Amino acid sequence: MPDLETLIHRRVAEARDGTNPSVIARVRSGWVVAGDRQVVLGYCLLLPDPVVPDLNALATDERARFLLDMAAIGDVLLEVTGARRINYEILGNSEPALHAHLFPRYDSEPEGLRRGPIWSYDWSTAPPFDRTSHAELITAVARRLATRGVVAPLSLQRH
Repeated sequence: MPDLETLIHRRVAEARDGTNPSVIARVRSGWVVAGDRQVVLGYCLLLPDPVVPDLNALATDERARFLLDMAAIGDVLLEVTGARRINYEILGNSEPALHAHLFPRYDSEPEGLRRGPIWSYDWSTAPPFDRTSHAELITAVARRLATRGVVAPLSLQRH
């Protein structure tokens, strides 16, 4: 499989190079990044590093680490955003590389959308992620991840 076959591969390569503006933090299993479209405030993804095709391609310890990091990111998003819950999705159909979506869900969402899947939203009208306007959120998430000991040691921050 070529190194930059999927968007996930490209985004991880950019994170390693320090050129991915959506990076929030490096965790032991990969990279926490903000979603390109903030369909709900705080939408993030966990991208594994190294990239693998799917969860089942990871060894047991690596799989556990990815899932523990994913849950810890969810805990932090709950604290930082005040959301009611976090929806977690691992799909991989259109981008066949492991990545997890984390969606904070809010009581303030419109009734017809709040109770359904996030994919019911019109993503084309969602605000794009902007590092400046979302600075407070990403700083808070990064700090809370560090406080919880989820952030990777400096030796793993960049390759």
